[in-house]
Amino acid sequence: MKPTSPSPGAPVSRLEQALAKVRGQGRAALAAYLPAGYPTLDQSLDALHLLATTADVIEVGLPYSDPLLDGPLIQRAAEQALRAGFRTEHLFTTVRELAAASNAALVVMTYWQPVHHYGPDRFAQRLAAAGGVGVIIPDLPVEEAADWLSAAHDHHLDTVFVVAPNTTDQRLARVCAAASGMVYAPATTGVTGSQGPLHPGLSAFVDRLRTLTHLPIGVGIGVSTPEQAALVGTYADAVIVGSAFIRALDSAPGPAGSLQAALLAQRLIDGLLRSQPAAA
Repeated sequence: MKPTSPSPGAPVSRLEQALAKVRGQGRAALAAYLPAGYPTLDQSLDALHLLATTADVIEVGLPYSDPLLDGPLIQRAAEQALRAGFRTEHLFTTVRELAAASNAALVVMTYWQPVHHYGPDRFAQRLAAAGGVGVIIPDLPVEEAADWLSAAHDHHLDTVFVVAPNTTDQRLARVCAAASGMVYAPATTGVTGSQGPLHPGLSAFVDRLRTLTHLPIGVGIGVSTPEQAALVGTYADAVIVGSAFIRALDSAPGPAGSLQAALLAQRLIDGLLRSQPAAA
């Protein structure tokens, strides 16, 4: 199949614009994930503000009690945030404060149930008003996404789908056609937090996706080191790192942990500067 091209004059989304700006600087973008409210609301805001001074994209995680895609580290972080009193309203406050103080593109990573419970249109409206540019909902199949896609479209939010390499080209094309902003390719076959090797077929999968969509390709789930970031940055448009930031945050109490997360972001950027991203 040939790549899907945008229609002449079609608007480019804010997430695509952010990734294109970084690509113009000669490297892949760094997308940094942290769950909102972990380990406390105040410290998560401090850490996210620091990350936003370095990372190009910030993925703000919405803590959820049944995170199927996430490994033990993010599960534990989500549970702690919820025990500490995190509520969905805190998500919008977090995004609003980050948007007011940084130029990073702000994307929310959530599961479908919290969005469904809150109301898709209401969730999209609140997120857009706060300054968010998109949402990743890994457990929402494209076949069941009509309500969310309509709400996201109405409020000018991107919808980033996570796609697996064992998916048929026919279904990948359908997912890519519904996606906007970016397509998310997993670097490993397991849950988040893996510190093992990246999938040997990852580069080929990204190449395969490029035959099906014009959208940028982000790679995450298992990327944790500057060396891995440098490798992935040779063929992806964005390198997505999450659990490694939680480990850095946990390495020291209080502001020192936030600083360690920020230092990791800089090391990852240094790795990306050593790589040459592929053309989208």
